[in-house]
Amino acid sequence: MRTILLTFICFLTVTLPALAGGVIHLSPLSYTFEEQISGKGFSVRFSYRAADVGTTLVEIPGAMNISLIDGDRKDDDFGQNYLAAPLANGSVPVLEATLSLRLPVKGTPTEQMRVGVPLASLKKPWGSHEVVLSFTEARLTLYVDGQLVDNDFPIGMPVSDINEKRLVVNHKAVSKCEVFHPSLKATPVASAKSRTAGLQYFTPEGHNAWVGDVATCYYNGRYHLFYLYDRRGHRSKFGRGGHYFAHLSTADFLSWTEHEDATPIEEQWESFGTGTPFVYHDSLFLSYGMHTSRIYPAEQTATPQQWDYVGRNGKTKAIPFASLKGVFPSGASYAVATDGLEHFEKSHILIHPAENPTIYTDEEGRLMMLANYGARGTWTSEHLDGDWRCIDENFPPGGDCTFIFRWGDFDYIVGGFTHQWMKKKDAPITEYSDMVAVGIDFYDGLSVPAITELPDGRHIMAGWMELNRHWGGPLVLRELMQYPDGRIGSHWMPELVPPCKSPRLLSKQLSAEQSFPTKSDAFLLAMDVLPMPDGQLSLCFLPKENGENGCEWKIDVNSKRAQFADVSKGVEQKSLREGGQPHKAVNYAIENVDLSTAPNHTTVPVRIIAQWNHKFGGTVIDVEINGKRTMICYRHGLRPEQLLLKPVNLTVSNLKISSLK
Repeated sequence: MRTILLTFICFLTVTLPALAGGVIHLSPLSYTFEEQISGKGFSVRFSYRAADVGTTLVEIPGAMNISLIDGDRKDDDFGQNYLAAPLANGSVPVLEATLSLRLPVKGTPTEQMRVGVPLASLKKPWGSHEVVLSFTEARLTLYVDGQLVDNDFPIGMPVSDINEKRLVVNHKAVSKCEVFHPSLKATPVASAKSRTAGLQYFTPEGHNAWVGDVATCYYNGRYHLFYLYDRRGHRSKFGRGGHYFAHLSTADFLSWTEHEDATPIEEQWESFGTGTPFVYHDSLFLSYGMHTSRIYPAEQTATPQQWDYVGRNGKTKAIPFASLKGVFPSGASYAVATDGLEHFEKSHILIHPAENPTIYTDEEGRLMMLANYGARGTWTSEHLDGDWRCIDENFPPGGDCTFIFRWGDFDYIVGGFTHQWMKKKDAPITEYSDMVAVGIDFYDGLSVPAITELPDGRHIMAGWMELNRHWGGPLVLRELMQYPDGRIGSHWMPELVPPCKSPRLLSKQLSAEQSFPTKSDAFLLAMDVLPMPDGQLSLCFLPKENGENGCEWKIDVNSKRAQFADVSKGVEQKSLREGGQPHKAVNYAIENVDLSTAPNHTTVPVRIIAQWNHKFGGTVIDVEINGKRTMICYRHGLRPEQLLLKPVNLTVSNLKISSLK
């Protein structure tokens, strides 16, 4: 176990402000290399001196190439996100390695896998560097100066042998070039360096690394957060889902611990889907699905024989991976924390055909499963390995990556991106009502949210935010609040509200249009709003030039609606109930915003965080309304330098802005 200081991005030269109330410890890993004595694969290790863009360093024509390239690709089809790390002059030189693989899938041609790193991410971009490119059957990894800078997950083997005799080396720039068979073993060594940053809007270190689906639980005094670690926005493994569960935990939401990966990719056929952590027999388990169907056709997976057994016996059976002949594992499996905290061991047992299993224990301690992706229905079993029986094939009625929880007198099911249901806890499942259909859902820009109750009764929601370009993005956490009728609201977690510099008063009171400079790439704006009938408030985030490309946040008192929209269009946006897409985190509306004032108050507080981020290539705008409702959006390319506040038939007071530290 290593305690870390989580950072938005480890390699970028851009300094980003902290976004947490406390310090999180990070020990970046460096690697030493030793020769393997068994196994398949190869490693190429060499040192190179500064060279121009366009220089090929090492290659085997038609098979492997390691070069310095221009990474300024406006249309990045590979999801590498090289533009996240430009040099001071705006150029984006990149060290990139490509390897041609012959895929073992019928009808699929040879494909080229690439890994790389922008030179601006390195300490001395134009200095001398040691490079190691390693290929194993499970991973293609690029190391520079002992740091892991990029990896991908192969399917198939290189189109030709990689050996020293076939290597073409540019001796003007390269020295000490060696080839190793099998690949070198990379042994991680904790670095003495550390960084500070917060967990809110966190992404894993690396220019192309993102947070995917999140699964959470509370166990043995700690809040556990598992997330699908994803590079390239779902484009790894040739777009076949190369991600796996990473693991964080905390006891106080101020200091976090990064654990070893819970379900690392160890085989070419592995591609993990969403699951859930759960406690069973006083042990911590993590269920997950294997999306093998994204790599191989169904007849080459275990799915047909699983469904055949269910059809004949009315239940599933446990299938050890080792017993499979001629097909690859697919469907639901699980791992267990052997030490009760962080050392997870995969069971290597198939328990169900579902490729996104939601496993939990109900109030009576029974094992339950909501089956998603490749299966459906509610299932139960008396033990984890097999014998799962379907007790309702039509529930949940929709959604995917479902999450179920109880809060007081109510039961809830969240259905991935766009579904939410609620019922009284003692009512049958037929009584679940659709919260989206009546506009009282809590979707606020997050994708696939997961909810966990803490021992003190607090409920924490975690999810990821789409960056309007690809799957995956930054992590976002909320604290939830519950109304007597079961409706759920949300507000910022006190532990994650960013530390700020002394606030600057922009206006003590205003009721007419006025603009203000931001003077910072990352700031918190706070105000009190008097919610008068027919009142509206618009806040525009504008770049220095061409203000039409800005973002507008607006709230309407009478309709109790709030929305994000493009400044240039100014159109009314749709809520989720009306067909809008809050999970896209761009333009959308929310309904039934609670603008009721606290006792002895006539105004409602509004807080807004706006932060430009080089890695994201845009700005995150996060809003908290009255401490009861949140909404977040992302604006690609926008770097707000001006704020335009437009109150209509209402008054804004105590308008303050604070730069984030």
